[in-house]
Order: sequence, then C-alpha cells, then structure tokens
Amino acid sequence: MNKEFFLALEALVEEKGMDMQMLINTLENALALAYKRQFNVQGTVRLKMNPDKYAVKFLSVKTIVSEVVDPDNEITLEEAKKHKKSYKLGDTYEQEFIPKQFGRIAAQTARQVVMQKLREAERDNTIAEFEDKENEIQNCIIRSVENRTVFVEIGGGQVEGLLLPQDQVPTETYNVNDIIKVYVKKVRNDGRNAQILVSRTSPGLVKKLFENEVPEIKQGLIEIKAIAREPGARTKIAIYSHDPNLDAVGACVGQKGCRVNAIVNELHGEKIDIILWSEDPLEFIAKALSPAKVLMVTAIEGEKVAKVVVPDDKLSLAIGKDGQNARLAARLTGWKVDVKSESKARVEMGYVPESADFGDED
Repeated sequence: MNKEFFLALEALVEEKGMDMQMLINTLENALALAYKRQFNVQGTVRLKMNPDKYAVKFLSVKTIVSEVVDPDNEITLEEAKKHKKSYKLGDTYEQEFIPKQFGRIAAQTARQVVMQKLREAERDNTIAEFEDKENEIQNCIIRSVENRTVFVEIGGGQVEGLLLPQDQVPTETYNVNDIIKVYVKKVRNDGRNAQILVSRTSPGLVKKLFENEVPEIKQGLIEIKAIAREPGARTKIAIYSHDPNLDAVGACVGQKGCRVNAIVNELHGEKIDIILWSEDPLEFIAKALSPAKVLMVTAIEGEKVAKVVVPDDKLSLAIGKDGQNARLAARLTGWKVDVKSESKARVEMGYVPESADFGDED
C-alpha cells in the first residue's frame, strides 16, 4: 500500500467517475477479510486507509471488559491502560500491527475489488443513462429466449433488457440476433440484477412511433389524446389539431400513406384507425367506431354509457370481430358503448333519423 497504489486509485476514480470513499471502504473491508482468512485470525481486524497520506494501518480491535471471556475479542481494563490511561470499561481498544507475508494476497484482493467496482460503476452509468430513456423507443438485439422470456442486448451490452411474455405480441416471433424496436417501460436497479423492462405491446410504443414519423406531433401542432390497442390486431389513436388549418389525419397518414404505413410495417401489419378527437363525447364515440357509419349516439344521464345506432348492414362492422371494434372504441373514449342496429333501435328506442349525425363511412 504505497504512494503509487493510491495515485493509481485516484486516477481510476477520476477516469471512471467512481466514488473514492466508497472504493476505500470496500477495499478496507475486503483486505481485512482476506487477512483473517489467510492467517486464520479469530478476532476482529480493521483497516484504516488514508489516501491523503498514502498510508494504511492494520488494527486489532477488542472490547475493554472487567473479566476476559473471549481473548480474541476482549481485553481487560488493566491491560488496556498500559497503552492509554484514558480507557474505560466498554471502550474499543485498537492496536496497530504489521501483517507479515501479506503483500501478494493484498494485491490480488485489491485487484478483484477494483475490477468489481469498475463493473458496478459501468453498469450504474448505463442504468443512469437509461433512466432518462424510460417511455422511449430503443433498438435492441435479441440474445436469447428462455422459458418464453426474451433477453435483449441494450445499451452497448452493459445491461440486459427483458421482454417478458406479457410484453410480447402474440402474433410475433422472436429469434436470436433479430434487431427489434422496443418501448422502455421501466429501469430496475436491484444491485447486481440491474434490468431494463421493455415492451412490444405497450400503447406507448405506438405513440412514440407516431411522434417519430409525424413531425407535426413533435412540433406540438398535433396532439395525441388517447390510444387503445390490442397488440398484433388493431390500434385506435385519437388525435387533435391545435392548428385549424392543418389536416391532422392527413398529416398522420402521410403522402400516399407513407407515414402510417411505416408504423404498420414496424407493428407487423397491425391495423391502425386514426380518429379525430372531439370535445363532444358523443361525437367522439361516433368517430371512435370508425370505419362503421353511425346514425345516432345518445347518453344515459349521469352515467358514462352511450347507446349507439348504426345501419343494419354496418352492425357487424361497428362491433367488429369478437367485439373488437366496439371494445377498442370504449377504451379509447372511456365510455361504455352499447351498439344496436337501426331496425332494433326503432323497436326499442323509437324514431331514428335516416341520415347520419356523425361522420362518414370510410
């Protein structure tokens, strides 16, 4: 433990952005433990490292008692006072000693501690970097698939990402060495088990894909109000234009569909309905049932329940396969949606207008 050793530590700390005191504390504990193991010491051994003076002290530590029961860890008051008269019962007695033939073990232990701390520092730096990337999209490489969990390499391989079964799209296949886009859900740092939880099913993935493809969204001209998604099948996204002269749907679709098609391709063919958000919840509900034509929407007073009437030949389109279209419309608007055909509504509800009150059929 000489000057060169401490200078090397200081350079390492500065280069890697490590905490010097934390490294010193770890070295003190590791070297004390290594010494006890090497020489089968039963008592307490403590190290004190002083980087300012380039010095290290080995101390034998005992408790001062009136009668010794454990000689390895206790010393009498009478014996302790031979070294310092101010000692009293219950004090901690420390005596410096010089360990013999400990150089090689000390060097090996110090090397292991420094390497471990370097790995931890690099991992922590990567974790810190990704904490700023929560709710963002990242490219990653699939490294392995075990028990339906997909392990991906993210952040230069310093930290692994986990694509858990519930975050995987049922219609997608994940193969080793595939490069995929993922949504960073959460950065979890539990000591050595630092992990980044990623998703392919989150509505946030669709939101970020639109932000990346549509400049008007990033500029704040178009706002994404809500997203409802059944991964691998269909997504409904509600948008609103802050510029009355801007065609929000046209901007999201792009010339000849180039923008929305790029997103659909990334989602492997998942259908996307782009809906204009409306302040009027009934109008919004009608638009949310796109591509079906809606004749009338009424609300149950005091409840977020909407009765929707559609032409007889559009009922199956409004409800969708296995109820998917109506279900997504309900999630998008936050309302319970009850869809009825025009003929059934005439019987149950009375008069229904012949012409559509809301929107047009796509």
